[in-house]
Amino acid sequence: MIVADTGVVLALLDTDDRHHAAAVDVFRATGERWLLPWAILPEVDYLMVRHGGEGAAEAFRSDLAEGAWVVEWGEDDDLAAAHALLSRYADLHLGLVDGVVMAVAERLHAEAIATLDLRHFGAVSLAGSPQLLPRDA
Repeated sequence: MIVADTGVVLALLDTDDRHHAAAVDVFRATGERWLLPWAILPEVDYLMVRHGGEGAAEAFRSDLAEGAWVVEWGEDDDLAAAHALLSRYADLHLGLVDGVVMAVAERLHAEAIATLDLRHFGAVSLAGSPQLLPRDA
């Protein structure tokens, strides 16, 4: 399974994004194994409205409602695990969304995290050492 981060989902959906082609390539190769942590949903929605417009955001919402994406709604311990990561890597200023994505990836023993945020995800050592896609593709 591949846990998706906000940026790569945005790049996948936005044909004008400079990372769109790389996101599409990774998604074509692995998309059936993608899982979206609950924490990225509001962030994707907000940024889609800002950068892709209301129509693009509505298309994403519609896909979510129709079950086109697998959403991981989390477990009680995910927030504690995210907080522990945020504390351990406080100098990186990760933020809650990144912490939740990382915590979910660790809990589920993800083979990879789909992310464009190499500054944060590349600097953190996670259990299971998941690949970072598209970087490690």
